[in-house]
Amino acid sequence: MTAPVFVVESFPPHLAAAGGGQYVLDGAEGRHAVSVKRMRAGETVVLTDGAGRWAEGEVVAAEGKDQLVLRLGPVVEEAAESPRITVVQALPKGDRGELAVETMTETGVDAIVPWAAARCVTQWRGDRGLKALAKWRATAREAGKQSRRVRFPEVADAASSKQVAALLAEADFAAVLHEDRDYGSAALATAQLPSAGEIVLVVGPEGGVSPEELALFEGVGAKAYRLGASVLRTSTAGTAATALLLGRTGRWS
Repeated sequence: MTAPVFVVESFPPHLAAAGGGQYVLDGAEGRHAVSVKRMRAGETVVLTDGAGRWAEGEVVAAEGKDQLVLRLGPVVEEAAESPRITVVQALPKGDRGELAVETMTETGVDAIVPWAAARCVTQWRGDRGLKALAKWRATAREAGKQSRRVRFPEVADAASSKQVAALLAEADFAAVLHEDRDYGSAALATAQLPSAGEIVLVVGPEGGVSPEELALFEGVGAKAYRLGASVLRTSTAGTAATALLLGRTGRWS
């Protein structure tokens, strides 16, 4: 198994200049490493800022309950993957939003855009919306660590349908997952995909994407696609589609 990942806000400049050195991991991450993971001298960890910069380190000592003394190697930067995959996720009910974020992060999505679709039962307003967004971002961070990523997905502010349309208009490939016997949709498994650039995928709510939203998205070049014969929940469709796209674009090769 690869080394456990811990998050730092940034790497001190002297570490990059010197090609590594001693570093003390403290705070919440240090407490988790010492008191929960029980890291000991000689074990290996990875520190990352979640934006692609990372360094491997060897544990020198654990001090108290929340300080891990490390000998870090050089700080390196992992290049962003291409094509970049963004999933526009309609707001699900209950905690299914965090489930969607967690599994899409583990799978390898690059960005997630919460979408207040017309048929969403859940609506993010005021403090409730801010708390829900914070939960999505915290979930992406924790799932990124769990899946040993050093570049975590960006979780954007909640978007309106017009804002989603603007995002789709700029994409190199734009798709809306939509399964309806009376509405023609192509198979995502056979869609022609770009080898680089931006892929944006829209996942609708449990009630489906409304005709008005479909028309709006089609107007900017986003076509309707289906995953297969079965209909997935909104909380799992994005993960399944991301996995399909990662395999088809060669990012999982």
